[in-house]
Amino acid sequence: MSDLQTAEQEARRARRVLDRPGARLIEEMGRYAVRTTADRRRRPACTLGRSAFAELARAGVLKPVGEGVWTLASGAPALIDPQATAGRPGFLEGERLVAEADGELRPRRVNLGESPLAWLARRKGADGRPWLTAAEAAAGERLREDLHAAGSLGRMTMDWSAGPRDRTARGPGAEPGGRARAAKDRLHGALAAAGPGLADMVERVCLAEASLEAAERALGHPRRSGKTLLKLGLQRVAVFYGIG
Repeated sequence: MSDLQTAEQEARRARRVLDRPGARLIEEMGRYAVRTTADRRRRPACTLGRSAFAELARAGVLKPVGEGVWTLASGAPALIDPQATAGRPGFLEGERLVAEADGELRPRRVNLGESPLAWLARRKGADGRPWLTAAEAAAGERLREDLHAAGSLGRMTMDWSAGPRDRTARGPGAEPGGRARAAKDRLHGALAAAGPGLADMVERVCLAEASLEAAERALGHPRRSGKTLLKLGLQRVAVFYGIG
């Protein structure tokens, strides 16, 4: 099953669970949990990643009811159908933690329904092929998940003298502080694996959520060079994470 199919499957399941009385979708540690009770000690009814959340947002079935909390929108279609939304399809205004130049995460008003990376993944070239392969897009999303789990990136300029760090230091049984440290190690290791000249573009687009054009200007690159740099960087990140 492809990453896109997995995301669509997670989104359909979450949509069904959200039909239950009192069900809410809550952002938790870089992922999203659908809970039917207020007791956070109980396991959620289901969980989903950012890609599945974006599917729900594009379908227009979510209604924000608090910071990082959504319920099912009134009159939401039973099946996720991007053509069924009215007004601004694919747009769900809200706050998202974005990595700033100092490496800290700060809330910014953004379209939660689609990140610059997701937009690029939907784009197709003249040959009809997507700009980003499934592995490249998945690598970018994995970076985002580790960024949220880490809480911050630290300094945005990487130390290229250090080699990639161990990508296996993770696990649901670890303490929260240990999970955050492991996520930060993976994040720095993935960017180190991308290497100089490529990691900056990956950071700008995937973590700071800048457009390709804005990233090219900020980094002083020629126009239309950003796509190639991003793809090359994400290919290396995908190898680091063992994707594809």
